[in-house]
Amino acid sequence: MILNRRHLLQSAAAAFLMPRVASAGFAPLNARVAKYPIAPASYPETVVWTYDGSVPGVELRVRQGDRIQRTLINQLPQATSVHWHGIRIENAMDGVPGLTQDAVEAGASFDYSFVVPDAGTYWYHAHNQSIEQVARGLYGPLIVEETVAPDVDQDLVLMLDDWRLDPETAQITDNFDNGHDLSHAGRIGNILTVNGSFDPAFAVRRNERLRLRLVNASNARIFDLDLDGLSGWIVALDGMPLDTPLRLSGSFPLAPAQRADLIVDVVTEGETASLVSVERDGSFGLARFEVGGNAAGAHRQGVSALPPNPLPEIGNFQRARAHQMVLQGGAMRWLESGRLGGTELSGRELAQLGKFWALNGYAERPEDPFLDAAVGSLHRIEFVNETAFPHAMHLHGHHFRLIMDDGSLGPWRDTVLVGRGQTRQIALIADNPGNWLLHCHMLGHAASGMMSWFRVS
Repeated sequence: MILNRRHLLQSAAAAFLMPRVASAGFAPLNARVAKYPIAPASYPETVVWTYDGSVPGVELRVRQGDRIQRTLINQLPQATSVHWHGIRIENAMDGVPGLTQDAVEAGASFDYSFVVPDAGTYWYHAHNQSIEQVARGLYGPLIVEETVAPDVDQDLVLMLDDWRLDPETAQITDNFDNGHDLSHAGRIGNILTVNGSFDPAFAVRRNERLRLRLVNASNARIFDLDLDGLSGWIVALDGMPLDTPLRLSGSFPLAPAQRADLIVDVVTEGETASLVSVERDGSFGLARFEVGGNAAGAHRQGVSALPPNPLPEIGNFQRARAHQMVLQGGAMRWLESGRLGGTELSGRELAQLGKFWALNGYAERPEDPFLDAAVGSLHRIEFVNETAFPHAMHLHGHHFRLIMDDGSLGPWRDTVLVGRGQTRQIALIADNPGNWLLHCHMLGHAASGMMSWFRVS
């Protein structure tokens, strides 16, 4: 039989339509198109991209030290990959196309297998065409439980997001290459959700103690969060326990990709408590906690720190090798020039290519690493924000400690928010071998220039 073009096309289509299966011993993680009720009930369901058909994707909950084995099965119309955000992971499993793996083409699959060394609140999300794929819903929670869990009545994961939907059809607007968004604050949505729902409610009892695991899964929105009818502490940031829990008094920021673990008591005298978003024109409820009765037993007093994770000790960071990363460009601070590969282009030429930002003069991930570090070496990185917008700078494969204004070491983070005109310093022990991404997690900023990398060898 002679195969012609028609036979080949039919064979390719049949191969794509055949159901893929996970590798032996691996659970499937199906990236596929679905419909989901993002907007209020009076609107039609929204076509979204999902892991296993829901937004957020399936919750992965394991114990500290467990191995996760998942086969990504790509049933989307685009190539994709999965980044396991905040996990100090083996480099080959980090999910960055062009740096740690090839993108997984439509109809193909990829096996992810890694151990989770640290307890805490993490998440996973698409890392190819991220500005579009995350905005369409490709993210989910990854929860690593402590060996000894805190004394709480409920453990709730709350993934915060904003969506840009057409107000008539409730479908996602697909202007992901919008130059205004790329060069300004990023893609800001017009509807806020928690766990994929608008104004969700959770059943609680008065005097119950809750663990709230907050994850900012938005493209660019910095949430300013507050509590109404709840009182408590921040006990972890970006998965890592605070040495001393921080008593909540007033609002606190949560930048894209950042997480905060709260332990709170339901103290309202009314029927509802709330997680609140503080906006310019007032405060708005993100999630309701519907109070039904009183919890048995006495009201607890105080809270203990969570068990520490096995992080490296940071010694005399003031004597560590210092590096500077300058954040450049964007509206009102337009680039005069920047490098793409080995070519220096004017700001106008870069803008015509959709590049509005730069890191140390590079408007895309450069060929050479920003930092070439020996395993175990200690470094200070200074982020200097010369732009008119804030940026959430994220390092892959590592956590770092903030260096506070008084020169002391602050909390462990994997994403640091650098305000407009601000300089923030971090202390990093480069202890995880491989090539690691360093980028702004305002995903439009990353797509239009704010992308770099570092090597640990």
